[in-house]
Amino acid sequence: MTKRANDMIAGDTVAAGFARALLELAVSKGADRDELARLSGLAAEELNNQDRRIPFARYVALMHAGKALTGDDALALHFGEAFDMADLSVIGLIGRASDSLAEAFEQTNRYGKLMIEGGHSGDRFSLKRTNEGLWMIDNRIEANGFFEHMEANFARMVCTARRWFPDNRFMKAVHFTHAAPPWRDEYDRIFQMPIMFESDRNALLTDEIWLTQKSDHASRYVFGVLSAHAQSLLNDLESAMTTRGRVERLLLPLLHKGDIRAGRIAGQMGVSRRTLARRLRAEGTGFGEILDALRHRMALHYLKGKKVSVSETAYLVGFSEPATFSRAFKRWTGRSPMMAQP
Repeated sequence: MTKRANDMIAGDTVAAGFARALLELAVSKGADRDELARLSGLAAEELNNQDRRIPFARYVALMHAGKALTGDDALALHFGEAFDMADLSVIGLIGRASDSLAEAFEQTNRYGKLMIEGGHSGDRFSLKRTNEGLWMIDNRIEANGFFEHMEANFARMVCTARRWFPDNRFMKAVHFTHAAPPWRDEYDRIFQMPIMFESDRNALLTDEIWLTQKSDHASRYVFGVLSAHAQSLLNDLESAMTTRGRVERLLLPLLHKGDIRAGRIAGQMGVSRRTLARRLRAEGTGFGEILDALRHRMALHYLKGKKVSVSETAYLVGFSEPATFSRAFKRWTGRSPMMAQP
């Protein structure tokens, strides 16, 4: 894996639904659940909410652990074969409720970050018309760094289309930029079409007729409800994608420890303290300002929740002495923390 690919994966996130389904598949093939969790660094509670974001690097680790513990080198292909997108993400449900596959394709690009955040610029998928037909191209950069993702992605697309439209095989060929692996026979079994490895693109060659295919599950009401949910998730994700948002996410579980240093957070982000400071300046803020604002916000949250005392709140937001917390609270709000309790 190249340094560039490592850097990109380190900054990406993926919906927990993908990791949960992959873990369950590996367990069904004989892998030990606790060992999968240990090797991937994923805790069970991180996978309870399908829409939760987890580091893509942990998903990569889970895939590698699953392959090792099951002895199934083609696990990624089997993952794509076994699960429709609707099993993994709200995007798949929106696709089912869309009027046509063309609309489903548009929604996949619109909400693509909810599947995987990062790794490409512009649309995740693009269409290119040639004399051969219509190419649907996956624009993920440095895809060979973790080609298992492309294996699963295209296997899922092909197998889902085959289940939905058994009488209309509009997919004609599949191209991969990575070299043919030892489990090439599984590609032939699953894709059932010409396959090219070491191509200049990761893409599916299709008949343009697929754009007009209608969904048997189309529903404008369901489409609207799911789209509203997806837009809310996308808004939250895009907010968290800022450097400030990433810093806040890392700070939150550490607040109660009190002595939080910028260098520690920078290290967790894989950058130097100077680089972190520069990025925050570009967003018009600084580490101390973010920490102070987060303590303020969480203090109000705890106090209004009625379940913790002023002293407990002081500890939870990182103050060793209630008096120090009270002075900070007066600076934030102009009143004592006792007055903020309902």
